[in-house]
Amino acid sequence: MSEKTEKRELLAASRFAVAPMIDWTDRHCRFFHRQMMTRGQVYTEMIVADAVLHGDRDRLLGFASVEHPVVLQLGGSDPLKLAEAASIGSDFGYDEINLNVGCPSDRVQSGTFGACLMRTPEVVERAVSAMKAAVSVPVTVKCRIGVDDQDPYAVLPDFVDRMAGAGADALWIHARKAWLKGLSPKENRSVPPLDYPLVYAMKERHPDFFIGINGGILSMDAAETHLEKVDGVMIGRAAYQTPALLADVDHRLFGEPRRALDWEGLRDKMMVYADGELAAGARLSQITRHMVGLMNGYAGARRYRQILSTEATKPGAGPEVIARAFDAVALDEKAA
Repeated sequence: MSEKTEKRELLAASRFAVAPMIDWTDRHCRFFHRQMMTRGQVYTEMIVADAVLHGDRDRLLGFASVEHPVVLQLGGSDPLKLAEAASIGSDFGYDEINLNVGCPSDRVQSGTFGACLMRTPEVVERAVSAMKAAVSVPVTVKCRIGVDDQDPYAVLPDFVDRMAGAGADALWIHARKAWLKGLSPKENRSVPPLDYPLVYAMKERHPDFFIGINGGILSMDAAETHLEKVDGVMIGRAAYQTPALLADVDHRLFGEPRRALDWEGLRDKMMVYADGELAAGARLSQITRHMVGLMNGYAGARRYRQILSTEATKPGAGPEVIARAFDAVALDEKAA
């Protein structure tokens, strides 16, 4: 298979992605999400290039084969460091490398990367070019529509033009500004207003360039609507807080046969996974914290959450806690 064909197939998987989320989309979360969807992409948390270059790579970059296609998201602004980190990630087996140009946290502001880079698109251009030269897998970018007092209708078209010109394989646009002054990272995920039409306009401007959309997308119905205008849909908080919605991804967005979620199979796979991870030194709560929202909407969901949130944190807690939590739920009965 040619390199061009491989990239095209990988980008076809980008029709849907679970967004990268700091402190949430670690390897345990990604494994859990993969039990409900086999298509689409999962992302790492943003990992700073310097950490990849100088840190514990096995801990930072390790992932399970079931996660494919899995994307490594990097943070940074130095093109040479980003290129080296991208090369390391590619050697680890990641299917794609993504550059974060959207995170508004204090940490990225002090490092002048993340959403700060919306102010210096020429730096992002150089970074993308360097990363493209270093790896054969797709190199993509995730950005905001602007920051602070920028006019998105002035800055975003130029930014998209630059990314396409630099050879980026795809651009994911979070359809909100990031307010680096005055809003917390949490507030930046919901307070700045969404502007989906602006993202649609960028796709019309670049019909041959992959453009995906992110921000405030809560359901598969909404995802299908967006896909009439753009190439891909990325869901973050809704996928994490109500992960059962991922069970519809394969059928509704990729045309696979419809399959009911196998609750017993999911329980058993997570118990086997937890058993292996505990033997390797993990704590049960590191795994179950990502599962807390699974039963939202079912009778017994509150008790399920209580068990995972309290019993899983106790010393010596084992996979049987997952079984007890599942037993608390009446899966044939929706909550009143």
